[in-house]
Amino acid sequence: MAQRRPYRRETEEKRREQLMQAALDLIAEGGPQAATVREIAARAGVTPGLIRHYFQSKEALTRAAYRHLMDGMTARSSEELTSAPAEPGARLAAFIAASMRPPVLDAQAVALWAGFLHDIQRDPDMREVHRASYLKYRDTLEELIAAVPRDRSARDLRRDAIACNALIDGLWMEGSILTDAFSSDELTDIALRSCGAILGIDLVGAYGRPIATVS
Repeated sequence: MAQRRPYRRETEEKRREQLMQAALDLIAEGGPQAATVREIAARAGVTPGLIRHYFQSKEALTRAAYRHLMDGMTARSSEELTSAPAEPGARLAAFIAASMRPPVLDAQAVALWAGFLHDIQRDPDMREVHRASYLKYRDTLEELIAAVPRDRSARDLRRDAIACNALIDGLWMEGSILTDAFSSDELTDIALRSCGAILGIDLVGAYGRPIATVS
């Protein structure tokens, strides 16, 4: 039984976030079956009935928690753009590099993503959440790619974004799971070189920061 936290009055947005995080923590610890309404409420320090005030059902809470997880990673990668140089290649490189290191690179995030796969397959609403979250990251990537001066059609830009997204996803997954097998700089170097090869541009040079590679 999860230890119940003391009750505190919170804003609605904060309370929703706490409930979503409680669900994610329980899923990470014991799989989707561990995230019962009772345990989520106990972990968040509320009564089970209060959950219904914020979410129509446990399924609605689960979908919101998954969206919170996935969109949060995109937001953390995008935060790098606030301090990135104005040059388009540098901005693209900064966004990709941020996806190759903590807090985006995270073993618990991969475990949670894998835990949601069954629901994504069986629940059309959850699949729509997954689609929207995927497109949020890919569309950001495509916008950054499109800003780099190249002679590419809209169809080409879409395909470039799909290819780079798939490469980043694969490195993110293995880098998060096999935490001792790679350095963050090694994954950054591979991601920048590989995406650069797909796009025909020098992203390592555009990154403009030292990258310690592993031989």
